[in-house]
Amino acid sequence: MRERHVILRSNFAATRDPFVGALAAPTLEGSIAAGVSVEIDDIDTREIPALARNAEVLAIARAIPMKLIAPVEVQDAVEPAADTVAWGVKAVGADTSPFSGDGTVVAVLDTGIDDSHPAFAGVDIVQEDFTGEGNGDQHGHGTHCAGTIFGRTAGGQRIGVAPGVKRALIGKVLGAQGGSSDQIAKAIQWAVDNGANVVSMSLGIDFPGLVERLQEEAGFPPALATSLALEGYRTNVQLFERLASLIRARAAFGQAAVTVAAAGNESQRAVNPDFEIAVSPPAVAEGVVSVAALGEGAQGLTVAPFSNTGANVSGPGVRIVSAKAGGGLTTMSGTSMATPHVAGLAALWAERIESTSPLSTLELTSRLIGSATTEGLQTGVDPSDIGAGLVRAPQQG
Repeated sequence: MRERHVILRSNFAATRDPFVGALAAPTLEGSIAAGVSVEIDDIDTREIPALARNAEVLAIARAIPMKLIAPVEVQDAVEPAADTVAWGVKAVGADTSPFSGDGTVVAVLDTGIDDSHPAFAGVDIVQEDFTGEGNGDQHGHGTHCAGTIFGRTAGGQRIGVAPGVKRALIGKVLGAQGGSSDQIAKAIQWAVDNGANVVSMSLGIDFPGLVERLQEEAGFPPALATSLALEGYRTNVQLFERLASLIRARAAFGQAAVTVAAAGNESQRAVNPDFEIAVSPPAVAEGVVSVAALGEGAQGLTVAPFSNTGANVSGPGVRIVSAKAGGGLTTMSGTSMATPHVAGLAALWAERIESTSPLSTLELTSRLIGSATTEGLQTGVDPSDIGAGLVRAPQQG
């Protein structure tokens, strides 16, 4: 049976080892220098072992459904009577930071953007559609996330963590029917190739959708469909890990970039405190900064009941006010809302680092995660639910 697969291939020319007479696998540095291609092809699963032995092939994964990490609640926001700062922007200290993200290129891989919204005035927005539906944002999720990262003051309220960002890459990877991992992989490559220093993703693997598709379209019995879906899950985690590794390696060639992704909203602590789900892909992949969601509580910030456990860091993710597609403001909750806070902070830290030294992926990631704190969080919070804690903005030059 032929299935659509993602093939991560190095363009680095393999050389023959004179001692063992075999093709030498390309080094990571060599792969980056020569370029890496994300290829999409319909291949027979029986061809995979032979293909995997090719020295230029770094990863092979079945293209599987990806879905929006849908917000838990959505409602129109009431415009304030006077100029205010969104609570999430305050919580991470962005409102008191001397940095604004100036000079940092941010990529948002989501449902697109309403680039006519006043919150994005003055931003050089480059759009690329990977869904076939055309640019724009029919859902509103991508517009909301972009607003939290780099939105200007809108409706009398500061909504953006890094309003000094002047160039944004908007990859539309989720349409009316969701998306797939091949589209996400292509979009990541596009973002990095176009200079992104920060890549923000609020999406996840649709595992139930994959099992259902294998049963309905391919006729597999439930047990076999689940087994095949698990294999797809495994190879896609590996794919995103290899992509993250390649992004990190690009720093050696003058481009630093960090990838930030939502942990997921599948936990149900409101039903039972033990109903927790672990971080979902692609956020679970090594090299990706996964983000859990926090909300305001009577005794400090607390873990959102829907937030998946095991994330690297946390960000404000409950009742977040940001840009609404079509104009105005709207409120959403989810790890999808926490992720752009962390992505915006990555932009601030990138500017902070570049003010004194060359930007590197290692230092950017270390500073971002290292800024996390448990100060201000409710006592008794499970450390596994918050990672290193709430990420904070740089406060001095």
